[in-house]
Amino acid sequence: MKKYFGWLCFILLVASVSFFGWKPVAVIKSHKKILNNSLTARQLLEKYIDNIYESAHLKVSGLDFNVFKKGVTGFINLKAEKKIPRETSILTLIDYGRSSQKKRMWIIDLIAKTLILNTWVAHGEGSGRNVANRFSDKIDSHASSIGFFLTDNVYYGKNGRSLRLDGLDEEFNINARARAIVVHGASYVSQKNIRNTGHLGRSFGCPAVSPKVADRVINTIKAKTVMFINGGTMHYNSKFLNEDMAAGFVR
Repeated sequence: MKKYFGWLCFILLVASVSFFGWKPVAVIKSHKKILNNSLTARQLLEKYIDNIYESAHLKVSGLDFNVFKKGVTGFINLKAEKKIPRETSILTLIDYGRSSQKKRMWIIDLIAKTLILNTWVAHGEGSGRNVANRFSDKIDSHASSIGFFLTDNVYYGKNGRSLRLDGLDEEFNINARARAIVVHGASYVSQKNIRNTGHLGRSFGCPAVSPKVADRVINTIKAKTVMFINGGTMHYNSKFLNEDMAAGFVR
């Protein structure tokens, strides 16, 4: 009798594990699938961007969410068009809508969801003093350009070790290579300059950084990574800001 009772207990134990252990897992997966199916592609894109923004603590660093959203949308679309390597995860954002007294360059690893560097960056002397409010893609304008760029190779020029940039937006930055718009170190990008003049020194249109971080910046973003430069309230449009296209790729 004890023998049969033992077998009965064993059978009931197996049945309870089957019901309470395995079945809920299947139910959870099913509910997750229903949840994902209930969200639109645009909603999934928004959740994806929100998640990175919060995980990398970008709000605390001063990065505006809408600027970040534009940058990530363009990054996704550039990846969808295979303009950047599959393994690329680095996105550089520059917000010229902010004062040059503030750190307005962010280098972010979108896969690791981490902020690699937040630092000062200069704008062109043709774009204004403390805040850039004029932009141009014309040669000899000495102004900054806005929009999406791809980083290219490193070279040594009159400003030392520098990183070439290629503009991707017609009418906004397509002449970047011809204008020699590059990332380089410059002594006028310093807190001392801010204290003495109330703003950073200015370049001939290049996103120049402090010599103290120049090598780190260049080494991190070189070789076909995405850079997005925001121009504050200036009118700007780009095919790379197509959220529907980006949403379809994320989904």
